[in-house]
Amino acid sequence: MASVSGIRGVVGKSLIPEVLAKYSAGFGNLCKTGGQNARPQVILGRDSRTSGEMCRFAVLSGLLATGCEVIDIGICPTPTVQIAVEELRAEGGIVITASHNPIQWNGLKFIGSDGTFLAEREVRRLLDLVKNDKISYRSWMEFGKVKLDHSWIQKHIEKILKLKYININKIKRKKLKVVLDCCNGAGGIISPNLLKALGCQVIELFCEPDGNFPHNPEPLPENLISLCQAVKKNKADIGFANDPDADRLAIVSDLGIPLGEEATLALATKFILSKKPKSKVVTNISTSRMIDDIAKKFGSKVYRTKVGEAHVVRGLKAVKGIIGGEGNGGVILPELHYGRDALVGMALILEYLAESEKTITELASDLPRYFMIKKKGKLTKDFEKNLTQLKTKYAKGKINLIDGVRIDFEDSWIHIRKSNTEPIFRIIAEAKSKKRAKELVSESKGILSSN
Repeated sequence: MASVSGIRGVVGKSLIPEVLAKYSAGFGNLCKTGGQNARPQVILGRDSRTSGEMCRFAVLSGLLATGCEVIDIGICPTPTVQIAVEELRAEGGIVITASHNPIQWNGLKFIGSDGTFLAEREVRRLLDLVKNDKISYRSWMEFGKVKLDHSWIQKHIEKILKLKYININKIKRKKLKVVLDCCNGAGGIISPNLLKALGCQVIELFCEPDGNFPHNPEPLPENLISLCQAVKKNKADIGFANDPDADRLAIVSDLGIPLGEEATLALATKFILSKKPKSKVVTNISTSRMIDDIAKKFGSKVYRTKVGEAHVVRGLKAVKGIIGGEGNGGVILPELHYGRDALVGMALILEYLAESEKTITELASDLPRYFMIKKKGKLTKDFEKNLTQLKTKYAKGKINLIDGVRIDFEDSWIHIRKSNTEPIFRIIAEAKSKKRAKELVSESKGILSSN
């Protein structure tokens, strides 16, 4: 799978050392700074997957063979690599991760010199280099070198603690009890350390970054059973879950109930807009209408983009948005950096709790009420033909074609698109009633899955 989200595959099948080295070498070519002896600096980080070390050596070989100077910052979140690229003014960065995909998967995320993911145009250039064998390698005298620097986890934490929105002493005075599930991923060290720096009593679940995922790593309610049980057992104030590369955040309430991944961005947006009303918000077209309702309350405007962090980031930059992200639990706060970041999401939610004097259950109950259903389906050879049939069926709705097909009705909407990260299509429906959301999904999936 190659897309604006990077490349992903099953290790030992579609993702093998030759593929990793070739894509990394192609990226090394993209990062050339000009001049025969120029040595572009590339930041390398990875999540904790057990295949990560093999992938690391393959990636290093591709980068070194194209003359890159690599700063390897070790096992760390994707946003940590983004921050390092930006602050070191490197020519680029690579994160070895398959994000929320199952344990047998791995992949590469490519970061440009501005610390954000490559735009579609740059991704097309990379794919052209790889597929058409246009990669140029250096001679034996011009290979790059590797430098280790494991200081960036702490630097990431310090950068969050310096945000004007975060009152460390106020959070500390609350003495919040937090249960944390990092799925033994890259957040296993940085997330507990951030919470402790904010004075929280942290109960750690699966915070050993050894890549042995104890459950499906996507932070969906059905995968957070242990977290919900631990919150109730320990009478905690809140539960947090990170995905393996810690760019997505899910929340469990003080009652041990998962709030759903859409609530993360909604809560963070409501908090930020309470500080800066009439500001601009950017999210993708698959994200809940909760964001629109919240923005309206604060006199703010919402801009929608294609799905994918790179698209949301470019939208945020274009309109100078104050906050953005995606409904999968990805919060982007431009004042920190232009990338989804579970760490900043946790800090903002804790500050919101401290300032509001409410429980997370109470804060969540104040959000606009919608019912959302997300489903997947296998792509068939008739998918495009079936999609045309679907558009005809819902012709009375407002149709948006910027990314797949989104159809809006007065009290509901549905979005269908091919996944960037898996060989499937996704259906998301949202409505004021669960019955209507189920109807939209059932009708659509039936049409799209037919041969």
